[in-house]
Amino acid sequence: MKTIYLGLGSNIDPRKSYLKKAVLEINRLPQTKVTKKSSIYETKAVGYKDQDDFLNAVIKLESRLSPENLLKKLLKIEKKLGRIRTKKWGPRTIDIDILLYGDKKYKSENLKIPHSRMTERAFVLIPLAEIADPKNLIIDKLSLEYYIKNLDYDSGDISKYCKFTD
Repeated sequence: MKTIYLGLGSNIDPRKSYLKKAVLEINRLPQTKVTKKSSIYETKAVGYKDQDDFLNAVIKLESRLSPENLLKKLLKIEKKLGRIRTKKWGPRTIDIDILLYGDKKYKSENLKIPHSRMTERAFVLIPLAEIADPKNLIIDKLSLEYYIKNLDYDSGDISKYCKFTD
């Protein structure tokens, strides 16, 4: 079993419901079990900013699925929950990103692990630090703690929204 971290995001109502449904669907995947969930955070949009705020969370899971197989199944979950890809970084019912897959580095046409921009995003690093050990989780040879200390963001861009309950 590999330890995997996924980032979740939604900015189309009902945002919280989409996050919860995504976790339920992920937990139903074969050879996969969600083991931890961060709090849910409300964050300002990144990239395309003329849209509603996001709810974001990070989950930890154990799985035997390969990175590509996991990605295929996550894309099916996004589609099942109404995700339509029309505009890059645009509004979405659900977004599920593979952030880390054990200590594996992986790159294909469709997938890059660790996720390419995760170390620049407060909406990923702050919830990730809630469910991982910031001193011992290493991303591209540096600790999560290092990335958080060097993160460039405004505190108004992210706030704890609620606990992630079932």
